[in-house]
Amino acid sequence: MIPYKTIIKIDRAIKQPVYIQLTNQFIDLIKEGTLPPQAKLPGTRTLSDLIGLHRKTVIACYEELTLQGWIESIPQKGTFVHKDIPMLQQQKWTDKTVSRKDSTTGFTFKRNTLLDRKFPQEYLNDYMYVNDGVADERLAPIKELAVIYRKIANKKYTLKYLNYGTTYGNLELRETLVSYLNETRGLNITKDNILITRGSQMGMFLASQLLIENKDYIIVGETNYSSADTTFEFAKAKLLRVKVDENGLDTKAIESLCKKYTIKAVYTTPHHHHPTTVTLSAQRRMHLLNLAKTYRFAILEDDYDYDFHYNHAPILPLASHDTCGNVIYIGSICKTVAPVYRVGYLIASKDFVDECAKLRRFIDRQGDAILELTFSNFIKDGSLDRHIKKLVKIYKARRDLFCKLLREEMSDYLSFEIPKGGMALWVTLNKNYSWDTVREAAKQQKLIISEWQRYDVANIKHNAIRMGFSCYNEIEAREFVDRFKRTMLIINEQESFNN
Repeated sequence: MIPYKTIIKIDRAIKQPVYIQLTNQFIDLIKEGTLPPQAKLPGTRTLSDLIGLHRKTVIACYEELTLQGWIESIPQKGTFVHKDIPMLQQQKWTDKTVSRKDSTTGFTFKRNTLLDRKFPQEYLNDYMYVNDGVADERLAPIKELAVIYRKIANKKYTLKYLNYGTTYGNLELRETLVSYLNETRGLNITKDNILITRGSQMGMFLASQLLIENKDYIIVGETNYSSADTTFEFAKAKLLRVKVDENGLDTKAIESLCKKYTIKAVYTTPHHHHPTTVTLSAQRRMHLLNLAKTYRFAILEDDYDYDFHYNHAPILPLASHDTCGNVIYIGSICKTVAPVYRVGYLIASKDFVDECAKLRRFIDRQGDAILELTFSNFIKDGSLDRHIKKLVKIYKARRDLFCKLLREEMSDYLSFEIPKGGMALWVTLNKNYSWDTVREAAKQQKLIISEWQRYDVANIKHNAIRMGFSCYNEIEAREFVDRFKRTMLIINEQESFNN
């Protein structure tokens, strides 16, 4: 007979009902073959005495096992493990406490090396990270947004937004953004031209899935936003790269490629090219729009940091000059407010927006309507504009300090141009050093430089990376530069020793 008294363990300290604990342990005994099909179970009184539980608890357990189909009761014979339960083929575990989550799958699935990226998984408090240029979450207007969210959530009319809604995004936010973007970006759109997304990356993914068929050509910069490259390659595009200089993408090179290949799209970050921060000149903007009309390709304009320009007013996007429906304009509120608020937009001709909305249904049924209503109110009452003005002032001061510190302390090791806007510098390391060596030495100073290679996917060996400044206050900026300088001194000492 099975030693139920020693096998069954009941923990009264947990919230799970005792009869469910007992039920689950019987299921385990059946699955592992200790109780095979047609094995007879003890009577309820007998089992109650054996394991010291009330008979009603045992009866409830047997009823649950019967309902789930694990056991069956045969009149005048007793209770048995169901005869049709197949034996489960299991891997033999040497340690039964090992979690299935730590094991490999029992099936095959597609792996795509394009998606392999070594992002930092944990941000330790005493470490500093070289980042792409991210918003300082400490400056996020959490209290203002919470007040608006709470007010909206308490309204009776809000209940209708708790159900399934439109895949285009909340109508009120779409209408608010139409007015706001028409006014601030010089666009000329209606609500039919806008789709609310969960950030600009979703917009880029939707657009690429609709634009690209297998081996279609997309033109990108020789240096380019690596996530955009991955998105296009994941959609099976072939990337053609053109040089980027102080005036942005080389549109003459784009024209030459158009004469050789059928181009489906050109991806650009014209306001501040990612990663180099340069601005696409007015001449090249007009040239690119004319090329798009002539060769009938799409311009995928990623305006990721439009709000942050320090030397003069922001330059109007390509979309504001588009008269032929060639530009797909993508942006978000995430960069401006905080990355956690996944609210972005895709703007294009109505037919393309309609198709994106169809596809979006099968990726992410809809956005967060209450959050979208919150941002609609946040924009309409002028809070977003006030927040932007505050950030521009702070980030400009941080840019100036960061550049000053780097020039004073690091000029022997690196060079850069002061960016006109954005949240990062394009920093070129002296050719005597490599980022691989710097990265390893920086770890000793608790400074993390991850994935520097993604800034040179074309392998032109420019020896530069993007270095964010916006998330560091004065004390942190000084500490960052201090750790960076100590890193370079360590490298110099090691090289002197080796020589």
